[in-house]
Amino acid sequence: MTTLKKGDKAPNFKGKTENNAQIALEDFKGKKLVLFFYPKASTPGCTAEACNLRDNYERFVSLGYEILGVSADAPAKQLKFKEKYQLPFSLLADENKEVIHAYKVWGPKKFMGKSYEGIYRTTFVIDENGVLEEVITDVKTNDHAAQII
Repeated sequence: MTTLKKGDKAPNFKGKTENNAQIALEDFKGKKLVLFFYPKASTPGCTAEACNLRDNYERFVSLGYEILGVSADAPAKQLKFKEKYQLPFSLLADENKEVIHAYKVWGPKKFMGKSYEGIYRTTFVIDENGVLEEVITDVKTNDHAAQII
C-alpha cells in the first residue's frame, strides 16, 4: 500500500500515453488532477472503474478536474481499452513501472490463493499546486466518481 498521504507533495512523473505522447505532472500545473492507478486494462474491475469515471467526466471537467489513468500495460493495449470504452481521458502506459513505484502502488497481492506482485488500485486527487488533496485506497469501482467528488 502507498505511504503517500493527504498533504504530501505529489511525486513528479513523466511517461507516454496510449498515443505515445509524452505526459508529465507539470502538464497539469494550475489544474486539479485525478490520477487513478488500475491493475490491467480491459479487466472487469478496471473497466467498471474507467467507465464510471467516463460517465461522470463532464462533471469532473465542470469542477476543474483532469483525469489520467495509469497501468503497466503497453501503449497499444491502453489505446485499445480507451477506444473500446470511449474513454475521454488519457491513459499512461507505465511499462517500466516508474510512476507506479513513485506513487508506491506496487507490491504483493493475493487472488484465489495465489500470491503475485501487482498494482494496488489507488486514486490520488492532486490540487493545482501539486499537493495530494486525497488518497483513495478502498476504491469502489462501480461508484468511484462519487468517492472522489
